[in-house]
Amino acid sequence: MNVVLLGPPGSGKGTQADYIQRKLGLIHISTGDLFRKHLGEGTELGSLARTFMDRGELVPDQVTVDMVRERLQEDDVLRGVLLDGFPRTVAQADALADLVAERSEQVDAVVLLEVDEDVLVDRLAGRGRADDNPETVRARLEVYREQTEPLVDYYSVRGTLRRVDGVGEIDEICNRIVEVLRAIDDPSPSPC
Repeated sequence: MNVVLLGPPGSGKGTQADYIQRKLGLIHISTGDLFRKHLGEGTELGSLARTFMDRGELVPDQVTVDMVRERLQEDDVLRGVLLDGFPRTVAQADALADLVAERSEQVDAVVLLEVDEDVLVDRLAGRGRADDNPETVRARLEVYREQTEPLVDYYSVRGTLRRVDGVGEIDEICNRIVEVLRAIDDPSPSPC
């Protein structure tokens, strides 16, 4: 099963990915982790990404897609993946469809964690990081609305979008996600 976790910053994608991967036996692929790995190891893709980052530019979609492609070619992903932070744009979603099609697979489900914007601002601003003040958080949410929110329609049209309430205790949210995924694949996972 190939699953995408979608949602705005602060919606809990990373936290839920940790829980869901253990429950369903999926491999969690975080683009943030991929970037850190490639930058830390000084790979060709990492060096390429760094040239854009050092200039204060966004890393082009193709560099991110190439990192994900490389990761999807490893043997441990054969049972399925849980993607967190990818795709972020419609172009990346198209590329992901091609990547999984190369393995004669598809994106089985896109779980959208829905959280009210005020809750997101409180969550992120409450972390105490320098870049998580309310103004910065709202700017990040605006970027999400412009670049990533179009994926809601993209996956709705394809019938793979599943909306999940992202507010509550971690276990409650995990159980909601597991229930949605169970309805698609019926692996009979235990609750969180």
